[in-house]
Amino acid sequence: MIDKLCDQAGDGDVAVTGLYCDFLAQQEQTVTNMIGAILKQLMGRRDIPKGVREAFQKGKREFGGRGLLLAEMMGMLRIALASLSQIFICIDALDECPPKHLPELLESLRDIVRESPKTRIFLTGRPHVEGVIQRYFTKAVVVPVSPNTDDIRNYLEMKLDRDADPEAMDNDLRADIVKVILDKMSDMCVVFGFPALSMMYTYEKPCTDSSSLR
Repeated sequence: MIDKLCDQAGDGDVAVTGLYCDFLAQQEQTVTNMIGAILKQLMGRRDIPKGVREAFQKGKREFGGRGLLLAEMMGMLRIALASLSQIFICIDALDECPPKHLPELLESLRDIVRESPKTRIFLTGRPHVEGVIQRYFTKAVVVPVSPNTDDIRNYLEMKLDRDADPEAMDNDLRADIVKVILDKMSDMCVVFGFPALSMMYTYEKPCTDSSSLR
């Protein structure tokens, strides 16, 4: 989805940013760092606005060169968003965001959308975070997505056929690899997005057999 959005955006004043929440990186994935990562992506495509540059310089001059606070980061983000005609913020695997940070992250995203109506938010995650998201985005469009086992099986077979060391894997191991991944497939997330929506959340819909697949 991000590739498609980037292709459509081209080199104009439309920006696409993306984050992936990682359960193993909880110490680094604070709300300030995640908002900062979005800001960094926006700044990497154009000249840094004067207000953003001054805020960074001010933080470096203060005691110990302290890091920027979330409120300061949000202020710089507002400056960056003001110069763009449309912005897409995509966050994948939201269910892996640390629970202690998730409410503050969603609140920050909600504030961005309220202050910048041209911003589009796309989120993916497992079903159990849907209720939390809808507390902050009451009009969120929720799209359950079911995996297609045939497509995934074909993809796995193709990747295994191209393995750089085929002699290291016999037929039994190959079959086990495919089986385990297909069995765990309901835990994976797939992203869909519609530019006309201001916010959308998608999650993987568990399936028990191939007859329930789309």
